[in-house]
Amino acid sequence: MRKIIYWCSLPLCLLLVSLSGHTPQDGWVPLFDGKTLTNWKVGENANTFSVENGTIVAHGPTAHLFYTGDVHQHNFKNFEFKADVMTTPGSNSGIYFHTEYQESSWPKKGYEVQVNNSHTDWRRTGSLYAVQDVKEVYVKDNEWFTESFKVEGKHVTVKINDKTVVDYTEPDNVKRDAGSEGRVLSSGTFALQGHDPNSKVYFKNIMVKVLPD
Repeated sequence: MRKIIYWCSLPLCLLLVSLSGHTPQDGWVPLFDGKTLTNWKVGENANTFSVENGTIVAHGPTAHLFYTGDVHQHNFKNFEFKADVMTTPGSNSGIYFHTEYQESSWPKKGYEVQVNNSHTDWRRTGSLYAVQDVKEVYVKDNEWFTESFKVEGKHVTVKINDKTVVDYTEPDNVKRDAGSEGRVLSSGTFALQGHDPNSKVYFKNIMVKVLPD
């Protein structure tokens, strides 16, 4: 695939961007071309993910779609991330960060930012899942909203439509319960979650801004 180099100034950096009609805007770089799952990888239950009308649709048995493209060698430490999301009634999903590709099961590495407005799980959209949870419902099913989060060092903030719903600082030498040892800040890629066959969630305008380490 052909690439073009754009220079950004504050700080000075090189961003490699596919010739897909997108250009960097204030450091933001798209991770989804709006047409295909190029640069994304899913193992078991790959049919859970599809592209419809410029969106990634998660609908089917449990599966996870990992970003594996060239942007920052799909290994992000400090960054801002945002995506437009729409849930359907009773749906559950999530966006993982600092994770790595797995063929099956729930990702063991990294944190999950919850997507859930009306599923039976009480942890609602914006939760830093099982670390700092949100019980309030800030957005509705069948309506687009923007979910964004920022990681700088040990500090994580999560916003829903620019409203901060999580402000978390990971303690030094944090210890997690058995089975959750990988729920710590490190570095890694992003993944979208297909939770179950009754969940249908849409994602578009998936963007990242790399921040200095």
